[in-house]
Amino acid sequence: MINEAEIPVIVVEELTARYGEETILENVSFEVRRGERFMILGGSGCGKSTLLKHMIGLLKPASGRIVVDGIDIARADEDRLREVRSRIGVLFQADALFGSMTLAQNVTLPLAEYTDLPPERIRQIIRMKLGLVHLAGYENHMPSELSGGMRKRAGLARAMALDPMLLFFDEPWAGLDPVTAAELDILIRRINEGLGTTMVFVTQELASIFSLAERVIMLHKEARGIIARGDPRELKENSSDPRVVDFFNRQAAATRSNE
Repeated sequence: MINEAEIPVIVVEELTARYGEETILENVSFEVRRGERFMILGGSGCGKSTLLKHMIGLLKPASGRIVVDGIDIARADEDRLREVRSRIGVLFQADALFGSMTLAQNVTLPLAEYTDLPPERIRQIIRMKLGLVHLAGYENHMPSELSGGMRKRAGLARAMALDPMLLFFDEPWAGLDPVTAAELDILIRRINEGLGTTMVFVTQELASIFSLAERVIMLHKEARGIIARGDPRELKENSSDPRVVDFFNRQAAATRSNE
């Protein structure tokens, strides 16, 4: 009997990504399983965000395949891409809320683009999604009236408006203090465990990596690809690659240097 959790919802095969003549990633392959919390790690400039943009169809690969829920998005036409995009949500690093719109109007955007739901049903969904991220009653607030953590949660509510099977996070903890970041971790875990949503993160935040990640891949700029993969706790304790050891022991190294 097939275990549904083992069935990949994303398959990346031999992906090569370029900007002009510069190769950023070369022959990258991995899978993301249904319902898991999967993280793409690495230092600045290693291609993390480039990889994410390919996975959500914003960039076309120079070569290779990216299959999302059975659809090869590298070769799909606009109708098929639209179908895939209706199944995914994205929380960008800067939350990407429109400052001239209320939270309700921001959450409405994907619903207006991808559905023909009546206004009352849309209002119900808005209330439900904002409530899910602990922003009930903030429908008429502007983004400028919220704290950084609240804006992140509002961005998450918008990303979840269409009940996506896949959520992508691009450095969601950027700019947050440690307490607020930890609160966001708890919320993300509850959504994943409660709804079974597959989650893919781009990050280099150690605390959240160890708090949330079930599996990771680690990219390296000079390698132009994956240098480690697996459970981050095992990589931290057992890797013999000095690049991986340095990445996972940054806090310890900083402490030693200050002693």
